[in-house]
Amino acid sequence: QVQLVESGGDLVQAGGSLRLSCAASGSISGINVMAWYRQVPGKQRELVASISSGGRLNYADFVKGRFTISRDNAKNTVILQMSSLKPEDTALYYCNYKAVYGTFSYVDYWGQGTQVTVSS
Repeated sequence: QVQLVESGGDLVQAGGSLRLSCAASGSISGINVMAWYRQVPGKQRELVASISSGGRLNYADFVKGRFTISRDNAKNTVILQMSSLKPEDTALYYCNYKAVYGTFSYVDYWGQGTQVTVSS
């Protein structure tokens, strides 16, 4: 089992910045991917950004140039630095940890979510 604790969600004005943090603990896998997803009521959860234990990055088109994901493997933490926030970035942001055991073998773990609200 892997436990995820998120922090950093807040209310911010459009154009502002926020920093989300997620700390993983428990049965940490050597090969893994840490990511941030977001969800608004009535819509599917969507990927915001991910970073693998090897450093491979992936960003959703709607955050490219505005958000930066990073991780500290020694501390098993992932950071999402968000800037130039827009009202449409308002959502519940979830931390995800994917333990990878093989090409088609993995286990997903989720945090409880942290609310980001961007006012216009």
